[in-house]
Amino acid sequence: MVRSRSRPSADRSRGAGRWLIAAAVALGLAGGGADQARARLDRWIAATPLPALEVPVGTEVLARDGSLLRAFQVGNGLWRLASPDGGVDPRYLAMLLAWEDRRFYDHPGVDSRAVLRAAGQAALHGRVVSGASTLPMQVARLIERGPTGRWPGKLRQARLALALERRLGRDGIIELYLRLAPYGGNVEGLRAASLMWLGKEPRRLTPAEAALLVALPQSPETRRPDRPQGRLALQAARARVLARARAAGIIDAEAEAAALATPLPTRRMAFPAHAALLAERLHRANPGAPRIETTIDPGLQRAAEAAIARAVAGQPGTVSAAALIADHRSGEILASVGTARWSDEPSAGFVDMTQVLRSPGSTLKPFVYALAFDDGLIHPETLIEDRPATFGRWQPVNFDHRFRGTVTIRQALTESLNIPVVRIAAALGPARIAAVLRQAGMDLRFAGDGPGLALVLGGGGVSLQDLVQGYAGLANGGAAVRLHDQPLAGDAAGTATGQGQGGAAALNGPAVGRGARSAPAPAGGARIVSPVAAWYVGSILSHIPPPTGAPAGRIAYKTGTSYGHRDALAVGYDGRFVAGVWLGRADGTPVPGAFGGAVAAPALFDLFDALGPRAAPLPPPPPEALTLPTARLPRALRHFAGPGEASPAPAAAGQAGIPAPEALTILFPPEGAAVELAAGRPLTARLRGGRPPYVWLLNGRPVARSDGGETATLPAPDPGFSRLSVIDSAGRSQSAAFSVIAPARP
Repeated sequence: MVRSRSRPSADRSRGAGRWLIAAAVALGLAGGGADQARARLDRWIAATPLPALEVPVGTEVLARDGSLLRAFQVGNGLWRLASPDGGVDPRYLAMLLAWEDRRFYDHPGVDSRAVLRAAGQAALHGRVVSGASTLPMQVARLIERGPTGRWPGKLRQARLALALERRLGRDGIIELYLRLAPYGGNVEGLRAASLMWLGKEPRRLTPAEAALLVALPQSPETRRPDRPQGRLALQAARARVLARARAAGIIDAEAEAAALATPLPTRRMAFPAHAALLAERLHRANPGAPRIETTIDPGLQRAAEAAIARAVAGQPGTVSAAALIADHRSGEILASVGTARWSDEPSAGFVDMTQVLRSPGSTLKPFVYALAFDDGLIHPETLIEDRPATFGRWQPVNFDHRFRGTVTIRQALTESLNIPVVRIAAALGPARIAAVLRQAGMDLRFAGDGPGLALVLGGGGVSLQDLVQGYAGLANGGAAVRLHDQPLAGDAAGTATGQGQGGAAALNGPAVGRGARSAPAPAGGARIVSPVAAWYVGSILSHIPPPTGAPAGRIAYKTGTSYGHRDALAVGYDGRFVAGVWLGRADGTPVPGAFGGAVAAPALFDLFDALGPRAAPLPPPPPEALTLPTARLPRALRHFAGPGEASPAPAAAGQAGIPAPEALTILFPPEGAAVELAAGRPLTARLRGGRPPYVWLLNGRPVARSDGGETATLPAPDPGFSRLSVIDSAGRSQSAAFSVIAPARP
């Protein structure tokens, strides 16, 4: 590309000398005042066959501020990028011209003074003493990738340089050089080189960095700084560039000394790869696009990637995680982390887990309650039974296999109890629930023929992005939100939005690719539930205890754990933002001990911490919200009863002459006690208060019933830890954990 500083062979010297002499004669005729000679030269230049001047560059996926998220190579495997929108450092351009072509703005593409000087020196010495190649001539060589050692090649370069200068102008010549200059290996162009060798955009460069980028293209392979000999050669070449820059007044002696003392890079740096899987998806959807804009916030993206990396720290190498953050007011996706370890084989880091269908666990429960609020079936303070129940042939149980008796809807959702939500789902109907979830933007998939009641406990498949999209509707006052990862103006122009692109999998199975979504994205603003119902849900979710050390009441959130600990999830929102976190294995195998509240919720709160002052408080209650205790609710809302089910609610304590019972308490065994009990001996339990009859449960299994009195004889518990629970006729419950040990020997 540039003149060699090494001594050429004799044949090459004589060949180069001949072209210099020929060029000097031609240019001398052109500059000698002969009109006829000038006309011939003009015709000769105008008739120059030009190669294709469109130099392909790799696709860039950009953040919302225009910064680079990820770049892709051009078709032949080269890293070559367009110049940055903000331009390049002016000092670099000044150094480049001072070193390569001092009269760049004074000659028409070929420097006649340099040619005459070089020709004279070549004739006198019989070899090339100095070169005459200009920046336009170097661009001519690079764009044609033609031979340069013999005079016909040099003459062709001179002719093409003259034609390029007329066609493109000086700015166009520089732009081509900035794209085509070689920098070692498969790196071409200033911007790719700056990112590869310096890890930064070339908008602002130090004198040492600018001089390195000027010197390297002269001999890109022998001066590569990632090779010991290359570093020595590059250091010497950089020093010569700096000396020329000081002589030209571009830098002073102090800046030169500081630049000479600056260490050279020792390795190639990785190109930026933020939101890597989202970028790949958009690249596939926009083949050939030079630039793809996104709504991604670069700072928030980096923070989300760090949070997900922390979430999997200490987990087995096959465990992955994903996260999504969006603005539920605008629908813009601000961060998308598809995997914890991008391109990592053991954790399937090439699969975008924001797009894969997984079991949502308990995270769909808020939508069931919101729909029931809208139907007037319940209120947050409505009582509901958490007792053993059978639905057809299905008998669901709570996650901890315990029953709490009569609870409020608020408690049922806060503690994520299963039986209450299934009771409500049975009243609403699974088909209607599924329809509302789809209206919220969730492309649900089911293993069987259609939705069943198990849907509300995670018996279906939904992607993390769709789940976050549904929660965005709750956060948005019950109005559906369409999440998008590209500016909406781009959508109108036909560019991809990211909706419907990505991967999917059979429920809890290996992640595989998915085509276009079968359910359309929600229409923005379409009503899912009423603002009151959405606020009820948000108010309850905001009172779920946060992870240790996290602030309470800041966000409304829900966790979920799928069957067999295959998926751990947490989804939440504040007054402006909505986010979701998934953790598990891409192939759907279990992660023992992974609970949504233990591993996903801390990462979710990390995401909201990253928002800093942009986070917004949850909204106040709408004027229509009914904020009353149970006893003051309309009678129909005091206790939930499903279709054909009589309300079991007794008259409120203190009403109709019924005295309030004494608090139900287990006297023996007390909480945390170690009970000495011979093998096979029954346990005598004692209680106080409540209203008989009582049902006793040992480790969640009913074992006895007592119609009155303070004692009950229970079957012998197994040695070790056990939990004893008692439920009275009013649905009040109490429990105590204890351990059974063998009696001490005399």
